[in-house]
Amino acid sequence: MRIGELARRTNVSERSLRYYEKQGMLTAERTPGGHREYPEAAVDRVIRIQELFAAGLCSEKIVQLLPCMRDSDGGPSLVAGPKLVTDLTAERARIDRMIADLVRSRETLDEVIEAARLP
Repeated sequence: MRIGELARRTNVSERSLRYYEKQGMLTAERTPGGHREYPEAAVDRVIRIQELFAAGLCSEKIVQLLPCMRDSDGGPSLVAGPKLVTDLTAERARIDRMIADLVRSRETLDEVIEAARLP
């Protein structure tokens, strides 16, 4: 499929898709005319990239992580190593800290809202 169709099917801009390709997160073949051609599996790959960005990972970490994710047969990849596990554990701890901070902020807002409602 061409870049426009991949963008439409994943709701991701063509600019972002080109960025993913430049960073090594996504690959495309080129037609004789120079147009990008993506395989069907690119849809799932782009969705996974978006999920990882939404989880707060940077593109450098995503590039390291993608080859270690589940293989196309659904089985676990054998590429992941101890360093990646350490890095991802640190990322998870960072996300946990962010969640805790947000919960505290919500609780403070709840207290202010409740105080403002009192006569």
